[in-house]
Amino acid sequence: MIDMPPLQFAQTNGIRMGYYDAGPKGDTPPLVLCHGWPELAFSWRHQIKALSEAGIRVMAPDQRGYGSTDRPEPVEAYDIEQLTGDLTGLLDHLNIDKAIFVGHDWGGFVVWQMPLRHIDRVAGVVGINTPHMVRAPIDPIEIFRKRFGDMMYIVQFQDPAREPDRIFGSRVEQTFDTFMRKPPPRSAEAPSEPAAAGIGASPKLNLAFPQAVAAYDAKRDPRTPILSAEEKKVFVDAFSKTGFTGGINWYRNMSRNWQRSAGLDHTVRVPSLMIMAENDVVLPPSAADGMEKIIPDLEKYLVRDSGHWTQQEKPEEVSAKLIEWRRRRFG
Repeated sequence: MIDMPPLQFAQTNGIRMGYYDAGPKGDTPPLVLCHGWPELAFSWRHQIKALSEAGIRVMAPDQRGYGSTDRPEPVEAYDIEQLTGDLTGLLDHLNIDKAIFVGHDWGGFVVWQMPLRHIDRVAGVVGINTPHMVRAPIDPIEIFRKRFGDMMYIVQFQDPAREPDRIFGSRVEQTFDTFMRKPPPRSAEAPSEPAAAGIGASPKLNLAFPQAVAAYDAKRDPRTPILSAEEKKVFVDAFSKTGFTGGINWYRNMSRNWQRSAGLDHTVRVPSLMIMAENDVVLPPSAADGMEKIIPDLEKYLVRDSGHWTQQEKPEEVSAKLIEWRRRRFG
């Protein structure tokens, strides 16, 4: 059976946020686990159990636009200032001074921003698959368009007609069947260009994810699912209720975030851990090259034989590394 603590709610930054809290209340600093797209706090089910059983306090929210948390209407309500503000508000609700913020996929972009914007609330940062980078020289959407073309999923997500929202929302189970799989056997090809605005994928990859979902046939997919039928049902039930627009609105703020970050010092000045996945084709280990230049206290760790969904594909290894690093660096 799926083992999750009771769902709780916090009023934070103008929204009601659903979150899970496990482990001893007196343990400090706790870990706040931040999911990516299209995911939920449930993506951290293995880590919540392992860390709390190891005596470490851990919280995992459904972030703004997802699951049990509010989904404001305006696109601007999902910019990085609001997403980081939600997390400081969660700490306020729980009377916690500082936390270690752990983020995967989009959650990684958020947690790397926490020490830039709320340094007094951050004890440490862990990025899983998602690197921290200097501010892009031009609008990142233009970088994606030049490198990958108009059909690249993040470029498509900018469409105000919201065609991707409709494709995913009308094929919820198909969406998770398409995405939540282990990658095919790894090819020898490495990205032929430097990482672009945090995405290190090869320009030769087909990143037209909405069209891939629309054309998907699970019976013809040789890849191994990473979710049991029961686990998949949790995601399908949640997104059948909420749709995908809340999460996609995070992408619709990438240009706004870039514009509003001019002048922000991108140096991370807290102990940091970068967990990379060997076979993630969108965020490969090479995307993390050079992070040491802007994170003086950085440790890197490579999870071999894992694709993009690292904390779900290799849960024991990810949990063990989080426990080891937390104890070594924070007692």
